[in-house]
Amino acid sequence: MSSLPPNPQGDLMRAATVNMAVAQPTKSKAASKQANNANANPKAKSQMHRRSRTGCYTCRLRRKKCDEGTPMCTACKHLGLVCEYKRPMWWSNNDARRQHKDDIKMIIKRKKLSEKASHTIQTSVSSPPGLSHSLPTSATFSDPLDRTRSASIDSQFAFNFNSPPNAADYGSYNPHILPSHSDFMFNMSPYEIDVKTERQMFVNDVPTLRESTVSTFSTYHTPPPAGTVLPSYPMDGEWSEQVFQERRESLTEETLNCNFFDFSQGMASNTRQVAIELEDSDQQLLEHFVQFVLPTIFPILETNQHGSVSSDLVLPALQNNKGYLHCCLMIAAQHLKATMNIQGEQIDNDIMRHRQATILALCEALNKDENHHEILDATLGLIFFQSCVGRFDDSLPDIPWHQHFQAVNSLVTKLDLPRIVTDVTEQPTQTPFNMTLTSWIDILGATMQGRAPIFAHTYREKHLSQTNPSLGLRELMGCDDHVMYLISEIACLEALKKEGMDDITLCQHVHALGDQIGLTETHDSGPKMPFNANGSLSPKQLSKNITSAFRLAARIYLCSLVPGFSPSQASCVGLVEKLTNVLHFIPSGPGGFDRSLAWVYLIGGSVSGMNSSFRQFFSDRIAQLGESANHGSFGGIVSLLHDVWQQADNSQPSPSANGSTEAPYISWRDTMQMRGWDYLLI
Repeated sequence: MSSLPPNPQGDLMRAATVNMAVAQPTKSKAASKQANNANANPKAKSQMHRRSRTGCYTCRLRRKKCDEGTPMCTACKHLGLVCEYKRPMWWSNNDARRQHKDDIKMIIKRKKLSEKASHTIQTSVSSPPGLSHSLPTSATFSDPLDRTRSASIDSQFAFNFNSPPNAADYGSYNPHILPSHSDFMFNMSPYEIDVKTERQMFVNDVPTLRESTVSTFSTYHTPPPAGTVLPSYPMDGEWSEQVFQERRESLTEETLNCNFFDFSQGMASNTRQVAIELEDSDQQLLEHFVQFVLPTIFPILETNQHGSVSSDLVLPALQNNKGYLHCCLMIAAQHLKATMNIQGEQIDNDIMRHRQATILALCEALNKDENHHEILDATLGLIFFQSCVGRFDDSLPDIPWHQHFQAVNSLVTKLDLPRIVTDVTEQPTQTPFNMTLTSWIDILGATMQGRAPIFAHTYREKHLSQTNPSLGLRELMGCDDHVMYLISEIACLEALKKEGMDDITLCQHVHALGDQIGLTETHDSGPKMPFNANGSLSPKQLSKNITSAFRLAARIYLCSLVPGFSPSQASCVGLVEKLTNVLHFIPSGPGGFDRSLAWVYLIGGSVSGMNSSFRQFFSDRIAQLGESANHGSFGGIVSLLHDVWQQADNSQPSPSANGSTEAPYISWRDTMQMRGWDYLLI
């Protein structure tokens, strides 16, 4: 269930200058497999099958023979299943294995129902070819946009593109067609065309990235004969309602809105030119930033928008924003040092040189009191990009993130962004992107420091708004806006607790906020695998799963404020187990979204007990991330949780009020302070 996603990042990058080239049709796919099968050695068929233990885990779960094809076996490719040869995490969990098997059964059932639909009408002769047909192929799983033609469930006719049609059958079915006409039509074998689309990315007229996708289109579309009566949809039968519901669910993805956010430099067009003059060493850093850093900054935003929003947002700003340019080059050098394990004065000098240049450019702009949008872009980049790629054990001197955020507070106030997003009489058609990113950092950053968010009043107004409650947090990071607003309220309550709020009043507020969190679960049907039947990622379901994870983490955060809280209490243990179950439905690996849920892992992991399934699950996710788990906020949380667990496991249980013993609560924030950490782990 924690299987790797079908590469959701693979088709999301697009630079400011994109050259689209459509190649000539590559080849015709004539159906010649029957001749090869006829010449096969009959002796091989009579040999006894030797049971193999190296087949894919999907076939082993189904107890089916696996041909061990790569990258996907034939059975998984035909059924549209995820083929895994590496031992998946769900294999060692009986409940997860059972759930995964049920999901596979549902996919197979859908396929059988669609095949049954194509044979419902029985005629005296062979059925004419369907209007469209294309089986899932490996290319289907590599393209999140899924531009291939798919088999139509509501089509009542089926046609096998792997074998030529029989002209005699069609002649008897259509006696009015002359033999010569029939021969002319059906002596040609139907075929498909592969259209290869290539995209080339240029930065400063230097090619940096080249991508290509292949889409398959059928070129044989014979309509049904004249006089054929096609039944209306849905068909009569027990399967029709279920298939209709499944098809309706697959088509309920939200309408793509590429203009949801208002970027300060405007959205990029296809003809935008990015011309940046740099030295050779800095040019290499910029190329590294474009190829390897950009795809990791806003992965959920990229998924929701089905495009390269990062390149549209970041690259155009580099031309005229000097501070932003140096910030991105500094981040590229940090990422290069962390991922390639480069040590030495050269890489450290690159980091410090661009860090100082960024600060200098921001100070100059602040002194001039102009270009506030550009300064805000660069300052937010210093905070958020750093949390994405920086290493927690980097000893180079730096300014703490919350000092940068003081400048963000001043700039957001000067730009009057809080009033713009809350004014009922002047609702903007687009959400200011900088305000959305500021809100995300403000809310989760407040929980890191145990204080109230700076713009808490703005979030409270948006939460109570009946007209436009959205700040774009779900589109940016996947979590529903109302859940984030409630996390802001919990942070405010923690700040009041530190100021001396009495226990009775505190518990009353905890109860009220718990009820508010419960209201956000009204239409939540539970987590599901965020993939469509064809293997493409479902952004809508992914956001639901991420929202469920943040909601449970918010409940844990809220419970930790109750006097006498202990991680061994039944309510807390149950919440951690529920959170672990939800996290099973988040795609894992370097192309997954675990690194976007760093705060969730921090809150849930800090209260997980020694025997909790969360710890083993977290270790599996770290192993699947590989080297990516060692840098950014996720890398800091890995180190922090191991320290918290070591202290908790070595602590002696204390007696509780009812006579039992309870495990002490080891505060992750206290552990950070003891280590001298002042990081933004979001």
